[in-house]
Amino acid sequence: MRTKKFTALLAGALVSVLVLSSCGKASDANTATPAAGSATPTAAASTSAAASTSGSASTSGSASTSASTSASGESSAPESSASGSGGAEITKASKPYKIALVSKGFQHQFWQAVNTGAKEEADKLGVTITFEGPAAETDLQGQLQMLQAAIDRKPDAIGFAALDPKACVPLMEAAQAAKIPVVEFDAGCDSEYPSNISKTDSLVAGALAATNMAKLMGDKGEIGIVGHSQINSTGVERRDGFVKEIETNHPNIKIVDIQYGDGDHLKSADIAKAMIAAHPNLTGLYGTNEGSAIGIVNGVKELGLPAGKITIVGFDSGQTQIDAIKSGAMAGAITQDPLGIGRSTVLSAVEVLEGQTPEKIVDTGSFWYDKTNLDDPKIAAVLYK
Repeated sequence: MRTKKFTALLAGALVSVLVLSSCGKASDANTATPAAGSATPTAAASTSAAASTSGSASTSGSASTSASTSASGESSAPESSASGSGGAEITKASKPYKIALVSKGFQHQFWQAVNTGAKEEADKLGVTITFEGPAAETDLQGQLQMLQAAIDRKPDAIGFAALDPKACVPLMEAAQAAKIPVVEFDAGCDSEYPSNISKTDSLVAGALAATNMAKLMGDKGEIGIVGHSQINSTGVERRDGFVKEIETNHPNIKIVDIQYGDGDHLKSADIAKAMIAAHPNLTGLYGTNEGSAIGIVNGVKELGLPAGKITIVGFDSGQTQIDAIKSGAMAGAITQDPLGIGRSTVLSAVEVLEGQTPEKIVDTGSFWYDKTNLDDPKIAAVLYK
């Protein structure tokens, strides 16, 4: 099963992480900037990296859906994922296919790591990729234009991460009409056309964040959530997995507010400060992506509150979050395996082109990290900074 295969590749990912680090700091992803949380747009490019954001309005109120499994331990290595048949494992493509990857963004470190994993797999299989994404995850029109341009170039296959699951549907129909296979990564489109998706199970990851946050708070208190999107699936599922776990298993914890900062650290900082002012008994804040989490840390600092007065739990990694955890400003966070997502996306595209049927969902995993396990080789392998 591919899921198990990508989990097994985590050790190899450590090498890639070191390579990433040596390549210098890029902007950041999904999530916000690693170094400072700021979003410095880099435009789309042809061969490498990319990033994202996504956005939406600010609202409040809680939400819930269903979290598949509740996480409990310190880290979670996924076993889930669905069907797929596949044939013999592909170690080399039969042709030098061209694959166009259109990401949710470009400036976050997360997307840089996805691109690195994709390039590694492309080199291994003997195919070429392009990787591009809008400068901000709120730039839906920019992303759709990139997808249309990719279709017009007529690559052998397309990999796509949807900022808006509905707005992309017409372009999936256009890709189908052009007979260009599509695989997805990170977040899907509301279309039956794409062959599969490689991603983190965000419901499980959100629940894992909630379990650890409850433990840190002594299983009581009030929590506010700063989400990065109420449209795309990662934002929705990380929120819903968290809310479901708290509501189901932690009756003495109350979620008092949920708002959305579009993954922008400045906007998220303002939201965090407003929540703290509105809820004087607030004891916990959860940020659903890198920008949200860094924004919370900055907001708490700007108010002059001592580290640890409010338990802060984030999502994704990046040097700024790692530094915040080391200093005690942030209690811990959930990290994904973006290198694995990139590798799986390219392999899935090649499987489709070679006539195989990839697993419908490849879950590359989510892991809790804090100052106690930062140096664990298993965790170090999935931290992108």
